[in-house]
Amino acid sequence: MKKHEIAILTDSKKQLPFLESFFRDRNKYRPSYFSDPALLLDHARVTPPAAMILGMKNISDIARAAGQIPSVALISGDIRRNIREARNCKANCYLYPPYLDIDLEHKIEAIIREKMMHEKMEARKKELEAVIDLTQLISDTLDSKELLYRIVRKIAEIIPVTRCSIIKIDSHNRTAIVVASYENQIFRDIKISLRKYPEILEALTTKEDVIIRDVATDPLMSKVRKLIAPLGIRSILVVPIFRSSKVIGTLFLRTSRSQGTFSEPEIRLLHSMANASANSLFNSFLFEQVEDEKTRLEKLSITDYLTGIYNVRYFYHRIIQEFSRAQRYSSSLSCLMLDIDFFKKVNDVHGHKTGDMVLKEFATVLRRHCRKSDVLARYGGEEFIILLPETAPEGAFSEAERIRKHISSHKFKSLKNKNELTVSIGIATSPHPKIKAHDDLIASADSALFTAKNSGRNRVAIYT
Repeated sequence: MKKHEIAILTDSKKQLPFLESFFRDRNKYRPSYFSDPALLLDHARVTPPAAMILGMKNISDIARAAGQIPSVALISGDIRRNIREARNCKANCYLYPPYLDIDLEHKIEAIIREKMMHEKMEARKKELEAVIDLTQLISDTLDSKELLYRIVRKIAEIIPVTRCSIIKIDSHNRTAIVVASYENQIFRDIKISLRKYPEILEALTTKEDVIIRDVATDPLMSKVRKLIAPLGIRSILVVPIFRSSKVIGTLFLRTSRSQGTFSEPEIRLLHSMANASANSLFNSFLFEQVEDEKTRLEKLSITDYLTGIYNVRYFYHRIIQEFSRAQRYSSSLSCLMLDIDFFKKVNDVHGHKTGDMVLKEFATVLRRHCRKSDVLARYGGEEFIILLPETAPEGAFSEAERIRKHISSHKFKSLKNKNELTVSIGIATSPHPKIKAHDDLIASADSALFTAKNSGRNRVAIYT
């Protein structure tokens, strides 16, 4: 099983023993300890770890510079101030004393899972963009030879291959013609003997992909192994070119490489490209398919993976827009910051799995009772945030009170005996003398939330 590398940077005498003890019995992780921020960054540039655990001393230097590597901040000292610092430094989550194994385990798993999902989304997005690029590339020519060459050239640009060709088969006399080859545009209309290409014959017979992962061991290649050996080819992939589930005549895409085998994403991408080339003059359906998938991916990129509501990245995008609009038209813009009261107790008593279910249910209740014009997002952990366009303080307070009452009366199915939960809410509204930018509006709502917490929880406070 592949071990996830966790890069660790802290010089705290309290944190190090906890981390060493935590990783000692967990074989799925490979901890790498660093004492110098520069060394960690150098290491991350060459071999990015799956995640980082950072002490507060160096978090501002590392978290931003490390880019897409998710991080857990180990909070120490002034907990409230350092939590804010961790958020400002874009740490994905944080852990504060007393440090618990189960809590750290849950957070590491969550950020690695989110990172992997993001990487898959990005890979799929790149695949779709490649198909769009290819479709656009081949849509502006009626020259079939130029069209076919553009296809193989584009494939070779995206996927590292030794050879890439499109083969036309004459089904009557069982001969084949290379109609396009990326190695050289003039290499075309070259006849080849199908007896030397059993993988093409197999694809012609089955009308399915033929994947030769290792030429040296695949039984299909036994009769031609000696012929192929001098070429240094290890892996071969043959993809029939279809249109509307029918094989188009006898066109086949054949690629090969000398190092490694073809991955599933590469095979999927070649499939997409084969389909795009077959539909070069009839590609409207493909465009619709690609655009739908692109829309779905764009929606995923702005959605919180756990709760299904907007994520904080999208919220920042919207609040910048709405704040600018409110200033331009001199209208009110309110922001509600919500925090589930004593949520840590839910995790401690019922476990983090139940805690996640509670967060999902909590988000569902919020979504049900928000207005259509409101922008609801998960801000982080058990904190949520709502943007209320065209809403003055009185209206925001009324909305917040309505939400608070719905939450306090809701029976959470995720909890035993359907225990009730409460929520504290902070409100800030622009225009306000102290609110000059969208960040001020969020910070002011957070300050009001702090007031609500300190005043006994399960209440609404307005920033004044």
